[in-house]
Amino acid sequence: MAAHVAVPTALSEAAPFSVLVTRRLPHSAMRILSTSGLCEVQQWDSDESMPHAELLSRAPGIHAILCLLSDYIDKEVLDAAGPNLKVISTLSVGYDHIAIEECKKRNIRVGNTPDVLTDATAEITVALLLATARRLFEAAAEVKSGGWSTWKPMWMCGQGLSNSTVGIVGLGKIGCGVAERLKPFGVKKFLYCGRHPKPDKADRLGADFVPLPTLLAESDFVVLCCSLTPETAGMVNEDAFRKMKNSAIFINTSRGAMVDQDALYSALQEGQIAAAGLDVTTPEPLPTDHPLLSLKNCVVLPHIGSATVATRITMSILTAENILAGLRDQPMPAEVLLH
Repeated sequence: MAAHVAVPTALSEAAPFSVLVTRRLPHSAMRILSTSGLCEVQQWDSDESMPHAELLSRAPGIHAILCLLSDYIDKEVLDAAGPNLKVISTLSVGYDHIAIEECKKRNIRVGNTPDVLTDATAEITVALLLATARRLFEAAAEVKSGGWSTWKPMWMCGQGLSNSTVGIVGLGKIGCGVAERLKPFGVKKFLYCGRHPKPDKADRLGADFVPLPTLLAESDFVVLCCSLTPETAGMVNEDAFRKMKNSAIFINTSRGAMVDQDALYSALQEGQIAAAGLDVTTPEPLPTDHPLLSLKNCVVLPHIGSATVATRITMSILTAENILAGLRDQPMPAEVLLH
């Protein structure tokens, strides 16, 4: 079991603040905290998640928590931390794992890592779409299993992007990044939906704003790129899959909780849609006996959207800088606005 260690800090005896880091991080990020002279760092020295009970036991008196999206910073943790807690910084864009309303009540500032992972996540979205549409994982498995016998005209045929319609649910930075990368493949039309039109982005991409049902019905590829909110939780459900074309490819690199996975399994098994590619699931990790993993037309990745070396280091540094700025009562480089 991982040890919970204190990281040596410059001027540690004089450091007025204690910081709890819930995972092993790149040295560059830890160095920012440990050499600041501002804080004493306690780190869960493991690549695996800190058990929730351990988090609760270490929270009392803590001034700041640096966490990951798999750490649930709920009311119980905030109560355990007590009034000293000033700032929470998460190494992720999403912050649905943090009790935001409770933070607002307690004047706890929250930081995240937007923008810096846009390119990496857009890249993995396109890679997953291509791998799913062209059946790359399935074809590679046939090579290894001996299923490749001879060249056959229709064997392992998938779907191409040329002259297709791509529907993007959520035309934010990542959604735009996906569209920009797909455009050179000869996509005929981009559709998008969201809370409101984004004419500047849409004009640049040649994308049309449509209601979600229209997007689902007309798209050859449906790509989920929006944030998880109470409104989007479970939004891709049985009814949504029924609206899609039988030939549609569904891609999700946002959050697993936006998809009814039982409905997705049924849609894939029954041929309501052609295939799905997921980088996010509920839960994470997905159990190895989960029904989705038994399907040849479902590609599941282990939430690696931001997993480039440069991106993860940049995210870690930003997360550490958010912590120090919050402790100093200064503007944070990336702060979640708690309205």
